Parts: sequence; structure tokens; C-alpha cells
Amino acid sequence: MSPPGRPRTSLSWSTRSGRALIVQGALLALLAVGALALWRNVEGALAARQIRSGFGFITEPAGFDIGEGPVPYTPRDSYLLAFAAGVANTLRVSLLGVVLATLLGTLIGVGRLSRNLLVRAGCTAYVEVLRNIPLIILLFGIYLVLTELLPDAMEPVVLGGAYLSKGGLQVPLPSWDHGWALERPEMGPFGVSGGLSLTPEFLALLLGLTLSTAASIAEIVRSGVLAVPNGQTEAAAALGLTPRQGTRLVLLPQALRIIVPPMTSQFLNLTKNSSLAVAIGYPDVVSIANTAINQNGQALECILVIMAVYLSINLVTALLMNLYGRRVALVER
Repeated sequence: MSPPGRPRTSLSWSTRSGRALIVQGALLALLAVGALALWRNVEGALAARQIRSGFGFITEPAGFDIGEGPVPYTPRDSYLLAFAAGVANTLRVSLLGVVLATLLGTLIGVGRLSRNLLVRAGCTAYVEVLRNIPLIILLFGIYLVLTELLPDAMEPVVLGGAYLSKGGLQVPLPSWDHGWALERPEMGPFGVSGGLSLTPEFLALLLGLTLSTAASIAEIVRSGVLAVPNGQTEAAAALGLTPRQGTRLVLLPQALRIIVPPMTSQFLNLTKNSSLAVAIGYPDVVSIANTAINQNGQALECILVIMAVYLSINLVTALLMNLYGRRVALVER
């Protein structure tokens, strides 16, 4: 029995909800039939031209190498593992980029509201410059600096316990082999060894995605804070909070309700923009798919894999952000 006050849902054409369900079901069935007919048509056209089709290749040895990534892989492994390695690389740069862009964008957005003229002008200049530079140009510029202007691997720049050179960035790596410790990189006769090595391609993509997305996030944060009623600022001051405390404890928590939806769009854009990695040689899922196409010629199947990967990642991201948005939403009682 339906709860009181809630309309009963049925499949009857006589009710509004029933008609809506029937129409939606019919449209879904038509879409499924259309997709099946399209696939049969494409499959027949490929067969007529003696072009191999289907996903049978996914278990065959890939035969190409992947320069980096957290997934162990050799050329003797299957295309499936190669795609898994590409997905892992995409997730690695996307997740880290989301975290860094959010932190940097929040700082820049709050900085644009600062009473300090120098801070406000610097943050405004950052936003105006970075928002108007195409991401691909920014990636090329950062990659050029990392690979051409930095010193050679035998003469790296020392940054505390890290080493930066044309060969990338080597940083301390946590190790739990004998209790918690740090495996620090060390300079040897053949270059830097040990620690965690980040390639120039990964660094260029991460920096480009972070800097570009942070500029857009900064504007979202600034507008979200400005949307909070001025009375909240006055109330924070009346409680004896400093401007910094008022921003952190009063304004930003209330601005989250406004910030979350457009912030979700920026997270989705960052994930999709990571596909530009192919331009600088970072082995993400798009780069792996391009290599697979050159190996086996099955472009349609590889493109479908790319679409499925990005669709899945973004659907999960949107779901998590929607759940978080409901948690921070203002509930009227």
C-alpha cells in the first residue's frame, strides 16, 4: 500500500504516471531496436569489405610496450590488460588532478575576495590568463619547459628530498616493508635512483589539467561565496570571528550548496580533458586505444572502449557528487 499523500504509480494509461512510464518504456525499446539494427548494419558492411570485427582481439597479445603506469604489463600480455593499464593511468592523473585543482581553485577563489590589493590582483590575473589559454597550448608549453629547459638527469635540481630534471621528478616514496618509512631518491653515478619517479609526460598533463581547471573552479568558489547573504558575514563578525575564520567556518560551508553542481561539471571536464594526454605521449586509455588500432585495425571496437571508459568514470563521479550535494543541501523543516 502506498504511503499517504504519495501518488500511486501504475502502468494504466488512465493515470498520468502510468502514461509516462509506458511512453518511456516504448522509447527505450525503440532505442534498443535502433541500436541493434545499426550494429547489424555496421557488422554486415565490415564483413562485406573483409574487415575484421568483434571483440575477440581483446584476449590476444597486444605486442606493444607501455612506458609507465601502476599496472604491471608486458608486450606479451593481452589487449585487455593493456586497456586496464591505460584506464589506471587515466584514473591516476584524473583523481590527483581533481584534488589539486580543487585545493588550488579554492585558494585562488577566496584570494579574489581578499582585502589585500596585491593578493586580489594576483589571483584575478591568474584566473583571467589561465581561463583564456587553450588547454592543448598550455600542455605543450609545460611539456616544452620540462623536457627542454630543465637540466639533464645527471645534474638535477634538488628540491628538499626531491630531484627535478628533464627525466622527470623523483620524490620520496612511503614504504611499509619494515614498518613505515620513506624510500628517498639518491643521486648515483648513473643518475637518480630510488623513490617514486614521475615522468615529464605525467607531470605536464597533471600540471596542465590542474592549472587550467583551478582557474574555472576559482570563479565558482568566488561566486558561491558572494551568493551567501551579507548578514552571515556580519553574524560571524558579531561572534568575534576573524575574517579568515568567518570565511572558513561560516561562508564556505554555506557556499558549498551553491558550489557543488558547477564543481561537478568541472570534475567531469577534467576527466575528459585528460584524453589530450595523447598529444604529449602519456599512455592513457586514448593513447593505448590508438596504438591498438594501429596494431589490429579495429577502430570501431577501440573507440567504443574509450567511450565506455569515460562514460563509466563520469557517471560514477556525477553519482558521488550528487550524493555529496544532497548531504550538504539545505533542508527546510
